[in-house]
Amino acid sequence: MPNNRTTLIAGNWKMNNDREAAKALAAELVEALPEVPAGVEVLVCPPIIDLCCVAHKLEGSAIALGAQNCYWEASGAYTGETSVPMLKSAGCTYCIIGHSERRDYFHESDEDQNKKAKALVAGGIVPVFCCGEPLEVREAGTYVEHVVAQVKAGLEGLELASADQLVVAYEPIWAIGTGMTATADDAQEVCHAVREALVELFGAEMADGIRVLYGGSAKPGNIAELVAKPDVDGALVGGASLKAADFSEMVVKAAE
Repeated sequence: MPNNRTTLIAGNWKMNNDREAAKALAAELVEALPEVPAGVEVLVCPPIIDLCCVAHKLEGSAIALGAQNCYWEASGAYTGETSVPMLKSAGCTYCIIGHSERRDYFHESDEDQNKKAKALVAGGIVPVFCCGEPLEVREAGTYVEHVVAQVKAGLEGLELASADQLVVAYEPIWAIGTGMTATADDAQEVCHAVREALVELFGAEMADGIRVLYGGSAKPGNIAELVAKPDVDGALVGGASLKAADFSEMVVKAAE
């Protein structure tokens, strides 16, 4: 990976951990990572209910806080939703959008992700834009086209002043939580295609600075091989992020 992009290890806690469990895990992470290795950035994305208590535990540490979803309107009669200004007030600097679980279970569209991405960038929060293909698309051999189409539709018209305002995470759906993992070469192939799509959207110089992560059963045993690839700039971590020992080990190995 080129030196101009800082490796990002991001933990997606999904719908896990009540307040007490979240505070305990955050405290364990701070203890396990008193200093984040040079060249690596660390992010955790707890459920909405846990954001404020986790923010308190992370105070003074080098671990950033993110959310798992947002709504594009700033306020109003949108029962159950959370706005970008609300996330910012809780201490979030990142927000995951477009995760396959949001797309599949809650029928969110590329258009929805586009609105969220624009609202987040305008509000000063970095979107972690997720894309990825289901197994049938992988087996049909059209996975690159599928992912590139998601990126272009989801990020079309987004205006960036700097490359650090956006992160993209490639997560092959068939590898999420299944134990199946794309090989490092598989990840590189699609992450490179994502970067080429970013060149079309934002120009070569901007695209070269945007971080593209891999997600999908990323763990301590495969993180070093993944981030060694030229277009893989870190990982969006699911299950392994719920164990402080595993997640902190991934951070250390990503820096080696």
